[in-house]
Amino acid sequence: MFKVLRLSFAFLALTALIASCGGSKESSNSTGWEYNNQEWGGFEKLDYEGQVTGPNLVPIEGGTFMMGQALEDVTYEWNNVPRRVTVSSFYMDETEVRNIDYREYLYWLGRVYKSYPEVWMDALPDTLVWREELSYNEPFVRTYFRHPSFDNYPVVGVSWTQATKYSKWRSNRVNEAILIKRGILNPSPDQTDRESFDTEAYLDGQYTGNVRKNLPDLKTGGERQVTFSDGIMLPDYRLPTEAEWEYAALALQGNQAASKDEIITDRRWFPWDGNTARYKVRDKYQGQMLANFKRGRGDYMGMAGALNDKGHITVEVDKNYPNDFGLYNMAGNVSEWTADVYRPTTSTTLRDAENHDLNPFRGNEYREIILDEDGRPVDKDSLGYLKTRPVEDTLVASRENYKRSDVKNFRDGDDEIVKYEYGKYTLINDESRVIKGGSWADRLYWLAPGTRRFMDENTSSKTVGFRCAMIRVGGPSGNEDSSGNEFKKRKPVKRRY
Repeated sequence: MFKVLRLSFAFLALTALIASCGGSKESSNSTGWEYNNQEWGGFEKLDYEGQVTGPNLVPIEGGTFMMGQALEDVTYEWNNVPRRVTVSSFYMDETEVRNIDYREYLYWLGRVYKSYPEVWMDALPDTLVWREELSYNEPFVRTYFRHPSFDNYPVVGVSWTQATKYSKWRSNRVNEAILIKRGILNPSPDQTDRESFDTEAYLDGQYTGNVRKNLPDLKTGGERQVTFSDGIMLPDYRLPTEAEWEYAALALQGNQAASKDEIITDRRWFPWDGNTARYKVRDKYQGQMLANFKRGRGDYMGMAGALNDKGHITVEVDKNYPNDFGLYNMAGNVSEWTADVYRPTTSTTLRDAENHDLNPFRGNEYREIILDEDGRPVDKDSLGYLKTRPVEDTLVASRENYKRSDVKNFRDGDDEIVKYEYGKYTLINDESRVIKGGSWADRLYWLAPGTRRFMDENTSSKTVGFRCAMIRVGGPSGNEDSSGNEFKKRKPVKRRY
């Protein structure tokens, strides 16, 4: 009897030891079936640590803010009426995309798309934007983009369309690098044309690559490729929306009360406090310019021996002080493309303002992957991308939340109040994209985040560059740790002036 009891206690003790060492299996709260156990069907539940921060990105904790004009509207355009909106948490490039970054992109296109040299040609920046009839800027045509002296300077002469394609390419390269560094794929520098890595094509199984070691498949006992549900690969890099850009530029968390209540002590006109562009703290930098802009007629950088912003044209992307989100040159240096289609009226009716005050954006064009008769994506195109098409309007006509696949011109003329006739009364159409931030050639007024202008998406300028953004997947405060908020852990580092 006692021997049986001793054996029973020994068994229980062994069971407890195994459980304490991680031998127990987590089970479903709904069904009681064990997760991650092939004998129970192999359904996987990840111990997911949260979204990692991609290269050059800075986490931006979202929130509510007053979007729109803060300064006096000296142009009398009234194209950014103040209204309260909320922006979800996201990530933004710490700096503008540099010349060396864009040259890396061109190098890859030329190396991989050997059968399609037009892809490389279409991606080339327009270096002729530096030419002016009565200015000697010809040296910049040859040197600014190509010479190593300008490696760390923002790329210019890139259209909205080119910047969007760069963002897609960057997404694929970052995700491919993640798979390589995790030991899933080996580097494949010899990939060409349609056999190049694309995130969507890989997730669909239309790209295999040079496999080093795939993930274990609990369903079959073999191996499998990474899937979207594994949470390994990052969302797409893309251009920021106008609301995201303006919110990130203002960085109003720097004026939050010490109590951390919902109190902003001061509103901002610029990405810094005050109504001037000079550094105010009493140290060796006092009086120095906080941004690269045109101070007055014929004054781009001050006088020799006492240069103010030290930028006759652009300056290096990590020069000047970052704002309270840690972002550099959100005012001045170059204006930046945003994803939005431009309209001079930001909200045409009260109903629009009320219904679209979370992540406001004009520019949606809903697309779908083309499927075969079996419901599988058709074979990828000659460049390695999955084929897509606009969602048919007949398929969404019965929906409550949207009625058309292309809503860039939402409510334009729907009520016979707002109409745009391009080339007759206006230069605004569905290819007009918002630019923000002011540039090295602009006066201080245009450096205010609330000001806005537009350019055609297929044109470029010597004063316009771009930076990328990425959505935040999951909780708005980041991957929480003992401090409770990862997004607030990072303190901007003041780099050299």
